Amino acid sequence: MTKIVNHWIGGKTVEGASGTYGPVTDPATGAVTTNVAFATVDEVDAAVAAAKDAYATWGKSSLAKRSTILFKFRALLDANRDAIAELITAEHGKVHSDALGEVARGLEIVELACGITVQLKGELSTEVASRVDVSSIRQPLGVVAGITPFNFPAMVPMWMFPIAIACGNTFVLKPSEKDPSAAMKLAELLAEAGLPDGVFNVVHGDKVAVDRLLEHPDVKAVSFVGSTPIARYIHTTASANGKRVQALGGAKNHMLVLPDADLDAAADAAVSAAYGSAGERCMAISAVVAVGAIGDELVEKIRERAEKIKIGPGNDPTSEMGPLITAAHRDKVASYVTGAAAEGSEVILDGSGFTVDGFEDGHWIGISLLDKVPTTAKAYQDEIFGPVLTVLRVDTYEEGLALINASPFGNGTAIFTRDGGAARRFQLEVEAGMVGVNVPIPVPVGYHSFGGWKDSLFGDHHIYGNDGTHFYTRGKVVTTRWPDPADGPSAVDLGFPRNH
Repeated sequence: MTKIVNHWIGGKTVEGASGTYGPVTDPATGAVTTNVAFATVDEVDAAVAAAKDAYATWGKSSLAKRSTILFKFRALLDANRDAIAELITAEHGKVHSDALGEVARGLEIVELACGITVQLKGELSTEVASRVDVSSIRQPLGVVAGITPFNFPAMVPMWMFPIAIACGNTFVLKPSEKDPSAAMKLAELLAEAGLPDGVFNVVHGDKVAVDRLLEHPDVKAVSFVGSTPIARYIHTTASANGKRVQALGGAKNHMLVLPDADLDAAADAAVSAAYGSAGERCMAISAVVAVGAIGDELVEKIRERAEKIKIGPGNDPTSEMGPLITAAHRDKVASYVTGAAAEGSEVILDGSGFTVDGFEDGHWIGISLLDKVPTTAKAYQDEIFGPVLTVLRVDTYEEGLALINASPFGNGTAIFTRDGGAARRFQLEVEAGMVGVNVPIPVPVGYHSFGGWKDSLFGDHHIYGNDGTHFYTRGKVVTTRWPDPADGPSAVDLGFPRNH
C-alpha cells in the first residue's frame, strides 16, 4: 500500500484537501512508494495562521523555555538518527552513512540554537548624557518560512528552523516534494519535545505553495536553498512583497591544485568531494584546475580511485554511492557526459550507461571523469548536480585564479598546495564565500555562517551562525532618561538634545 504524506499544521497531521498528490519514488528501484499531498492556497494560509497565533505567546516566551525545548529536541534527534537516515535513504537514495552525516550536521545547528542566549544579548551604554542610557536589543520577526531542496531533506531545514524558533519566531517549512518524510519526522520530534502547537508547521506542494508563502502578508522572512534561477526568483518576488530574504543558489566549485601539492591527498579529496552523495550537493567539487605539468599524473590518480567506488542501493552497507533522485535528473546528468567529446573534452570515465544488477529500474549513473575540458563546454558552465568531475588545465596560478573568478558562481572553492604564501594569496584573492586550504569541501562549522558570493547568494545574510541570528531578528535601540528624585519640576527645552 502506498504511503500518504500529509501536512503538519498547528501541532498535528492535517490531511491534504486539494486532491492533488505528487509521487515519491525509491531511487534504487524506481518504484513509487509514497504520495505527498500538495497544498492549496487555503492550506498554506491555514499554516501561516497557525504560526501567527502561536507567535502571540511564543514570541514573548522566555529564553529559558525555548532552550529547554530545544535541548529536549536535540536529545530526541540524537536518539532517532538512524530512523531519520533511513527515511532519507528511502526517498533520496544516498547511502546510509551519508544520511547519518547529514543528520549530524543538522544536529550541530540545533546545538547552536540551544545556546542562542549568548547571541541574543543586547548592549547598554550608561550616562551618554546626564541620566540618559541607550540600550540595543534584538527581537523576533514573527512568522518566517523556509523552502528547502531535495538533496539534504533533514540538514537544510535544520539550518533554518532551530535558530528561527530559538530567536522567538514561528516557522512554516515547505520541503522538497521529492523526499518529504524526513521533515514530517522532525515535526513529530519537535512536538514530542514540547514545542507548542503552531510554532513549527510543514506544508508540502509545488509552485502554488511557494508563491503563496512569498506573497503572504503575515510571512516576514523567507529562507531558501536551491538552484540559482529559483533563488533569484525567490529573492525578487519575496523582496517585492516586503520580506527579508536569504536565498542560497547554485554552485560550480573549483579546486585549484598547484604543482607542489601532495597529489595523492589531492586525488583523494577530489574523488570524495566530487562523487560523495552522488555529486548532489551544492558544495561538491565539480571542477579541478590543474596547474602546470601535474595534470596527467593527477588525472590518473583520480581515475584509479574513482573506478573503485562501489555503487549500489543506499541501504546496502557495502555501497559507497547511491542512485540519483529521479530518472529525469539521471538522464540530464548523463547528457553532459554523452555530449562531452563533441564539445572538446576528453572522456576518461563514462558512467552514463551504468546499471546495478537486480535494480535495473533504479535511477543509476556511474562515475564520470572529463579531462581537458574547455570553459565553453556545458559540462563546465552548468551546475550538473551529479557524479561528473571536470578537469581543466592551466599553466600558472594566476591563470587558474582568473579562471575561477570568471565563473558566475562563487559558492565554495579550494586550493591544494604546500606553499603557505600561495594559500594566503588565494584565500584573499579568490571570489568565493567559502574557501578551503587543503580542505576540499569547506562547509563551515555551525558557529560560522554558510554562504557564497555572486550568483550563489541573493540577499545580505548567509545562513546559520551569527548571520542566522541576525536574519531572524531585528534590532531596536532604546534611549532612556529617568528624572532624579531630588530634581525639581522639569523645564521645556526646544533645542536639540545635548550629549556633551
